[in-house]
Amino acid sequence: MAKKSPSKDRRAVINDIRKKQGRAERVRGAAIIGVCLAIAVLMVGAAAWGPITGFIKDSEFDEVALQDIGKSPEAAGCQKIIETKADGNQNHIATGTEQTYTTAPPAFGPHWNEANVAPADMSRKFYTADDRPDLEALVHNLEHGYTIVWYDETVSEDELDELRAIGQKFSGTSNFRYKFIAAPWTAADAKETAVAGDKKTEFPEGTHIAMTHWYADPANPTEASTQKGVFQYCEGVSGEAVKDFMTTYPYTDTPEPQAM
Repeated sequence: MAKKSPSKDRRAVINDIRKKQGRAERVRGAAIIGVCLAIAVLMVGAAAWGPITGFIKDSEFDEVALQDIGKSPEAAGCQKIIETKADGNQNHIATGTEQTYTTAPPAFGPHWNEANVAPADMSRKFYTADDRPDLEALVHNLEHGYTIVWYDETVSEDELDELRAIGQKFSGTSNFRYKFIAAPWTAADAKETAVAGDKKTEFPEGTHIAMTHWYADPANPTEASTQKGVFQYCEGVSGEAVKDFMTTYPYTDTPEPQAM
């Protein structure tokens, strides 16, 4: 029987090794392609899911009445409404000039008056710290009858969703009863507030939400002696408290109720 030459044996071994390496490389290549495809699918899915989840957050309150958003006033720790003497009616200061307010947050006072700056447009109902108008602009909104719900930097994401949902209940610009804005109260705002020479930088201890309104006698709205700043502080978000506050203090009892 003829013996195989050593060279043929080596070639056979080498060919076998090459075949195995080729199969292994094809398997690795297929695996890499599979991983890349999976990542691509996930990326596309994430891009598509983002707007969907945003829509779900927006729409989950569509069938929820205003008073049912968030907690009840009691559960939200809403304090008694406070009224203080107001000033600043028709006191327009140059746009860009910082004003020192006497309350945190403000409910009245001198304010800016410039087209496209102050007051803030009625179409926006919710602001973040990144796009909120200056305090001096928002105080002009208060003079026009807006209720502003301020939230500090400690609110949760769920509470922000609730505040956005409340804002959506007041969408539009044709119904002046929907003069509503939710806006942040930031650490930077503390520099523009002072009480009796002492800095008042925060809401009352334990509270994170504040509602403010600039009251004037509907029978004589320009009479300064009747004007008041109205405040209510809460520990959490309460659509019912917002509804009660805006019912008790509507846009009609402010210095300039017919101005947008």
